[in-house]
Amino acid sequence: MAVEQEYQPSPELLRVSESFLQDHPDLKWIEGFAFDINGVPRGKWLPADSAHKLLGGGLQMPRSAVSLDIWGRDIENSPLVFASGDSDGVCQPVSPICMAPWHREQTAQLHMQLFEADGSVLYADPRAQLQKVVRRLGQLGYKAVCATELEFYLLQEEADDLGHPRPVSDNDSELVPSTDVYDLSELDAQRHFFADVRAACEAQGVPADSILSECAPGQFEINLLHCDDPVKVADQTLLFKRLLKGVARSHGLRVSAMAKPFGDRAGNGMHVHLSLVDGEGNNVFDNGTDEGSDLLRHAVAGMMASANDAMAIFAPHANSYRRFQESSHAPLNLCWGYDNRTVTFRIPASEPKARRIEHRIAGADVNAYLVLAAILTGVCHGLENRLQPPAPVEGDAYQVESEQLINSWADALNRFAESPLWQEYFDPAFVELFVLLKRQEQAEIAARVTDVEYQSYLQRV
Repeated sequence: MAVEQEYQPSPELLRVSESFLQDHPDLKWIEGFAFDINGVPRGKWLPADSAHKLLGGGLQMPRSAVSLDIWGRDIENSPLVFASGDSDGVCQPVSPICMAPWHREQTAQLHMQLFEADGSVLYADPRAQLQKVVRRLGQLGYKAVCATELEFYLLQEEADDLGHPRPVSDNDSELVPSTDVYDLSELDAQRHFFADVRAACEAQGVPADSILSECAPGQFEINLLHCDDPVKVADQTLLFKRLLKGVARSHGLRVSAMAKPFGDRAGNGMHVHLSLVDGEGNNVFDNGTDEGSDLLRHAVAGMMASANDAMAIFAPHANSYRRFQESSHAPLNLCWGYDNRTVTFRIPASEPKARRIEHRIAGADVNAYLVLAAILTGVCHGLENRLQPPAPVEGDAYQVESEQLINSWADALNRFAESPLWQEYFDPAFVELFVLLKRQEQAEIAARVTDVEYQSYLQRV
């Protein structure tokens, strides 16, 4: 098999990083890290004088470091661990050095991707799978313009007496539960936190846009601006999740993007907005009408055809499936429509030149690299096969009879493992690794007896 060209950081990345180091002579630490399959950052802290070593690809980590399970354990029977001697790969920078301003000491971060020791692509790094699909879309003559909307809970640092999380604005004395969606007073109450989030975004080049109070106490949403580089969008989304948690810790708070942290309250989603542009920068979903072009319908149809194949990516954890409930604004079936928030694939109201698709399946607990890779796989599939969607839905999509989204972790993983799509669009070795990882997590969760089981059965049966 031919080895792909050795990776080299861009001259602009190196120039910006060198300028940063000159401007911050008092720097103490640099965090070098890559994101694993679950979207967890894995890396090392190094003294600031190691900066040039990091920029030059001098940081090594085990190739298995990007394929640890959610608890940070190796995957049993992984080809990257004992079978290959758990050998090292090399970390190369993919974003410039920037400040991590929530730390007490002067600390910077360097976002990296893990490659093989010879500089070729390491299939286990999830960023590589998105790059692979983006290249395929480029071969069709298109670039994807994407943006993400991330929901999260801002929580008190201390849990309640039962160990359950407590939102910052929770009020147990209220007789009527409130949602306070779009309530400005919720934002004002956390203005110092959000001011620091905004400052951290500016320091790290994360294009945060609007902030709003969402559908439950302590739940918020922050939108990122669109960009015509899906890999960069995924970078920014994962870095944004990381900085949210860092800023929260500095305020004595916690942030959770868990899909359903509270059974009786709104879940956390990550909606993705997407359009396609041609080589001249024209939005090919725009044909001057409110309905949009044939290419838009091909893309919608491809997303619909591939959605259940990708549910293990859109809902990657045991808790993820609790989010899919009727009348919850989380989709349940395969349908699409115009300016309709009950459908799975929404065409937002906009000027024709901004015609786009809003993909509404993914939870906030996802790996953005894999979500965008799965969405763009659906787009490519639809365009390449000129698929046509059914008629758009009007009104309440929860009442429409159509194919249901898979709502079981085991079924989703089985469907992913058996789907020919991923053998074609992803690296088959990654598919195998992903399935091994998730089945290991499933087995661990299944082996645990829950508190509610003890309370229900221990003394009653």
